Amino acid sequence: MKKDGRTYPWYVVGVLTLAYLISFLDRQILALMVGPIKADLDLTDTQISLLMGVAFSIFYIIVGIPLGRLADRKNRRNIIALGITFWSIMTAACGLAFKFSHLFLARIGVGVGEASLTPSAVSMISDYFSRKDRGRAIATYNMGVSLGTGFAMVLGGAIVTYVAKAPPVDLPIIGILKGWQYVFFLVALPGLFVAVLLMLTVREPPRTERLELAVTDLSFGDVMKYLWQRKTVYLPLFLGLSVATIIGYAYFSWIPSLFVRIFHWTIPQVGTIFGVIILIAGPAGVMTGGWVIDTLYQRGHFNAPIIVSLAASALCLPTTLLLPMMPSAEWAFVMIFPTMFGGAMATAAGAIAVVTVTPNQMRGQTMALYLFCISLLGLSIGPTAVALLTDYVFYDEQMLHWSIAIVCSLSAAFSCLLLTSCLKPYYAAVREIENVTGE
Repeated sequence: MKKDGRTYPWYVVGVLTLAYLISFLDRQILALMVGPIKADLDLTDTQISLLMGVAFSIFYIIVGIPLGRLADRKNRRNIIALGITFWSIMTAACGLAFKFSHLFLARIGVGVGEASLTPSAVSMISDYFSRKDRGRAIATYNMGVSLGTGFAMVLGGAIVTYVAKAPPVDLPIIGILKGWQYVFFLVALPGLFVAVLLMLTVREPPRTERLELAVTDLSFGDVMKYLWQRKTVYLPLFLGLSVATIIGYAYFSWIPSLFVRIFHWTIPQVGTIFGVIILIAGPAGVMTGGWVIDTLYQRGHFNAPIIVSLAASALCLPTTLLLPMMPSAEWAFVMIFPTMFGGAMATAAGAIAVVTVTPNQMRGQTMALYLFCISLLGLSIGPTAVALLTDYVFYDEQMLHWSIAIVCSLSAAFSCLLLTSCLKPYYAAVREIENVTGE
């Protein structure tokens, strides 16, 4: 049964999903501007990959855990609102970059702001919904990944086309701004609106499903001790889902460039088609995953999130491997669709898996640690591993499709192995926590 009324909890999910959408719009818009940024700043694929991955994730990882601790103790709505405001300002700052180091630092700032969102958001949603029906709610929130990236591709392609035709603007003090720099200013604006909407209309929910512990204010060390005692659950869970995330970030970062280089499409063409695929496959994947998890859980399959994550990784394995063998752009997009569907399903199932097996008073920190892992592996390694293969193994940017296939198919295979080992211990852990909390 939904808590705090019938419709208001879903309104909160809607606002938080919109915030997540905007975070991925700001995060992924860079992928559509690889060409002009490389040309204007004289960058390599590896440097671009650092901007898309490492620059964003380095402080996203470092500040995520302290922000997760705050989510377990303080007002989560306020944490999110401040984070949105900060990352929106730093997104605009990306438009002021005139060399690699400037853009790198601005991307670090975006990562710092976005680190505030998911630990607090997932913790809030878990308090608005019961254990038996929160699968769909958290899955809906995770649609923000697909919606944000999809809109970044569709709208970003149109914006890039528009600003490419616009003359450079010479601003006092700042200097001349190129077309790609305008884009960062435009996509920064919606975040400020959502921050205000959040503060005015969203209430902080009361906390539920708390364990009776001698220490109520858990330190990060206390949380780590709890997780390590259950390492047969959390290690394969975190690592298996983190490896799966490599696929999504590699695709989001390099698929537009693949179609430009290999199939000679324009950025607007790629943005529109790839964006539409993400907008269809992504929400379909997360909602299917959430529905299946709720259905299986209600039938006594307490490891339902792991079952769904495993199925999603298995779906991605053949489709990623076959991508470079496709004879045309159209067939390549056919292979991309199930990968986006499976990747979105795994993303939603991962967040559900973490909150389902974790007590309330440590969810924020545990979720932050989970984001640490998926950022370290998925966001940092995904884009960069593809670029390193292209630059330093193949020595040919026309081999980008093979670099993507190798990185992503190996990631899917390792994810399947790790998640399979997690099935039995996860089931036992959820049975244990249900008996203790009684909810």
